Amino acid sequence: MSERYRILLERLDTWFAEATKGREGVIPCRSGCTACCHGPFDISPADAELLQEGLALLPADQRTDIRGRGARLLAKMQALAPGWDAPWDVDELGEEAFDEMAEGLVAEPCPVLGDDGRCRAYAHRPLVCRLIGLPMLTDLGDALPNACPIQEQFPVYAALAAIPFAYEAFAAEELAILAETDGVETTIAAVAAEA
Repeated sequence: MSERYRILLERLDTWFAEATKGREGVIPCRSGCTACCHGPFDISPADAELLQEGLALLPADQRTDIRGRGARLLAKMQALAPGWDAPWDVDELGEEAFDEMAEGLVAEPCPVLGDDGRCRAYAHRPLVCRLIGLPMLTDLGDALPNACPIQEQFPVYAALAAIPFAYEAFAAEELAILAETDGVETTIAAVAAEA
């Protein structure tokens, strides 16, 4: 796993932690909340490596459970996208087809999600998992909306103003790292099925 990628994700985690200080009663993101842990989504090759590393650290019984959950989710995905197969390349499937498949499986839990509602590879979770929960104001002035699927249940949370983040430099560094990383855009289910 690229140490550069790990450091990059730490910058995002630090931003999130700083942005939530003093807002603990406003922002519902916390351990055990699983609102954003459902439905397939794509992850980068760097995220796949990071997740593989985290899954390898788990006890054998948890890896077996995650592997089974990943395989079952992949089977459901393949039923909605016949012919799509390993290496589970999201780009090969196409954005429209992937989005349709994901919409059909929006209620399916992430294979890494434990029965207790906790991510079993939290420290090794993908970038997208770290971005959900707060609106972001990029250094170019673009507002990236909060993608939390339950924010309407928390009006003060849903009304939070976008929080500044040096996103352009972050995105440039991510692209540089991805250019040096082997693999394809894939899904957590594909990585989990090989845990």
